Amino acid sequence: MNLAYVLGIVVLIIGIGLSVALHELGHMIPAKCFGVKVPEYFIGFGPRLWSFRRGETEYGIKAIWLGGYVKLVGMLPPENPARPDRRRKDGSPGMVAESRAEALEEITPGEEDRAFYRLSVPRKLTVMAGGILTNLVLGILLLAVSLGVVGQMGYTTTVSTVAQCLPANVETTDQCLASDPTSPALAAGIQVGDTIRSWNGTPVRTWKDVQAQIAASGTAPTTVVVERDGKEVPLQVTATQVERTVYDASGRAVTNADGAPVTRLRPYVGISPTAGRVRVAPSELPGVLAGAVTSTVKAIVTLPSGLYHAVSAGLGHEQRSTNGVVGVVGMGRIAGEVSSAGPATVPLSVRISSMLGLLGSLNLALFAFNLIPLLPLDGGHVAGALWEGARRRWALAHGRPDPGPVDTARLLPIGQVVFGLLIVMAVVLVWVDIVAPV
Repeated sequence: MNLAYVLGIVVLIIGIGLSVALHELGHMIPAKCFGVKVPEYFIGFGPRLWSFRRGETEYGIKAIWLGGYVKLVGMLPPENPARPDRRRKDGSPGMVAESRAEALEEITPGEEDRAFYRLSVPRKLTVMAGGILTNLVLGILLLAVSLGVVGQMGYTTTVSTVAQCLPANVETTDQCLASDPTSPALAAGIQVGDTIRSWNGTPVRTWKDVQAQIAASGTAPTTVVVERDGKEVPLQVTATQVERTVYDASGRAVTNADGAPVTRLRPYVGISPTAGRVRVAPSELPGVLAGAVTSTVKAIVTLPSGLYHAVSAGLGHEQRSTNGVVGVVGMGRIAGEVSSAGPATVPLSVRISSMLGLLGSLNLALFAFNLIPLLPLDGGHVAGALWEGARRRWALAHGRPDPGPVDTARLLPIGQVVFGLLIVMAVVLVWVDIVAPV
């Protein structure tokens, strides 16, 4: 493990810490604006490493960087006398009663209206959704910079090689025989270093665009415009049909019942691209970002299935999917590999872009994960506020008295179970990341 590898992990940890800090600010800022008392704002859990107090709030960092929190006084409403909390066998307050007391302990006389549970439903939603939306915005911004500004490693439209001939099998040999005909690219005058600007009158920005235009043009004579020495040069290209292997969406060769690769006649020109930075066009960026958000939400919805396949890979029953669920160890390994990639193979700008993309994807994952409507996740508090609003509207429409705030304290036992499951999931993913890395 070299220094660059460690640096990548450190950058990831700092990025996660900043993401958590901004997430908690998304809760704290509107809470303070609405008058809620906020005694603590911390990044991390466990023992205090460093803190300072400004006004009524203590800001600081704790030892275990697996999240963070902002303490809002009065998150749980007082006990309803008509439905008293359960007590232990010895008569002492139970877990729910103790949690209520802790939530209200820092409210001094005259500050009763500063409790979170006193907020209106729209204000509760603003406070609890603030952190979720912060991660969404941050994830979109990081991915936009990564994809649309810096660019990622990919194939450009600049030609790196030009085939000299058309061998009998273009996929297995590049050796030319005297009897082999000249390749279409060489015959057309395409040269190494040419940048393809348009194909058959259609502008091209990526190598996928070039491939699509070659396939669409077939074997008809086609005008191709390349940039050479700062000038645009029109060329006439006539592709040739050759047998090419068929690949599926994941890049694997399609095989028939006998296990032999399936082939198909396709147009062939005889050029290959240069690797370099590829930026997503501004017109395409919104669609790409929307797709990233949608796929992240889908991954959270199908989380049980993703965990099943991850565990199956850990047990050696299947290959670990590159698009599957990844834990903190896996993210650290990816960050280390991105950072330690040599400049000869991966330019610094591309490594920066990949790190921004990783942090952007992480923020989208935090956004989607917190949409789950269960305590202790933010989505559980959002669901409680929505239910409170629906209940109040129903009571108003039917001339009934205001039922008051939703008693989320009664869901704390469920929240403890969810919290335990989250810990188990994190431990399982650490194990899978170690025994079956992506």
